[in-house]
Amino acid sequence: MKNMLTVSGSPHIHGDESTRKIMFGVVYAMIPAMLVSIYFFGLNAVRVLLLSAVACIFFEWVIQKFVLKGPLTINDGSALVTGVLLAFNVPSNLPSWMVIIGALVAIGIAKMSFGGLGKNVFNPALVARVFLLISFPVQMTTWPVPKILPGNLSDVITGATPLGMVKEGLRAGQTLPQIMPHLPSYMQELMGQMGGSMGEVSALAIILGGAYLLYKKIITWEIPVSILVTVFLFSGGLWLVNPLRYADPFFQLLTGGLMLGAFFMATDMVTSPMTRNGKLIFGVGIGFLTILIRVWGAYPEGVSFAILLMNAVVPLINRGFKPRRFGEKPGVVPAVK
Repeated sequence: MKNMLTVSGSPHIHGDESTRKIMFGVVYAMIPAMLVSIYFFGLNAVRVLLLSAVACIFFEWVIQKFVLKGPLTINDGSALVTGVLLAFNVPSNLPSWMVIIGALVAIGIAKMSFGGLGKNVFNPALVARVFLLISFPVQMTTWPVPKILPGNLSDVITGATPLGMVKEGLRAGQTLPQIMPHLPSYMQELMGQMGGSMGEVSALAIILGGAYLLYKKIITWEIPVSILVTVFLFSGGLWLVNPLRYADPFFQLLTGGLMLGAFFMATDMVTSPMTRNGKLIFGVGIGFLTILIRVWGAYPEGVSFAILLMNAVVPLINRGFKPRRFGEKPGVVPAVK
């Protein structure tokens, strides 16, 4: 009886991939953004990163050991990834107790209440971000703005994000040509010298991390490319129609959390579709909703809400775009017995 074999259905494909290897690959990809956030925001960035990561790991361990009473999975790296992504989605000056509450929401509500990794419907870090934004709107919208000074690492002040400045300026009756001279240049937005959360200030750092994920085949191109192309085309069309009111597509691509969402949040394997066509539909939906919320919504940023809304649609997308059965010929409908 000890030598009984476990028989499973085909296909039998062997590989060296594991959850731990994939998760730590994501962590490696986030190192450029970590370094940039520490460079611009100093010790506060270190505080938020460490506190968020440790709190997420701790809450997952407590829930699994004392509530679910199942096997511990904190070594797979998923809680660490959630902690770093949560840190990337909040201001570096957020009080420590709010970071801990965010970690509890991400792990306890968005992840473990569904049964743990592989079973959650929504991206845990984004659920925590939206919860904190709704619960503590002042603290979550008081953005540190890095101001690099000669001979000094950084002098951090607080101010609005470029998206927030555009939104407020338009509400005050200004036109975009009047607002844009007061905003960071495209190069500053690319490098990260603008207000925002820790993971969204440098588009270049996020792109480098995304390129690593693509190179290692941890993610595929469909979701990030479809998001970025949709944002570019939708916002570009609006800009061509009325450049006095709608920002140009390069501004939309480089500001806010779009790059972070496209490469690290929307590509979450658990909460994204399985098939190529499904991923393209998913990405187009995120890009469309992002610009819709940015332009006509109450909040200047819409990436988090767009991804969570499309997370809810993933079961329908998977149902409509099912993968072909192993060995099934294209165009041939299997006979039903």
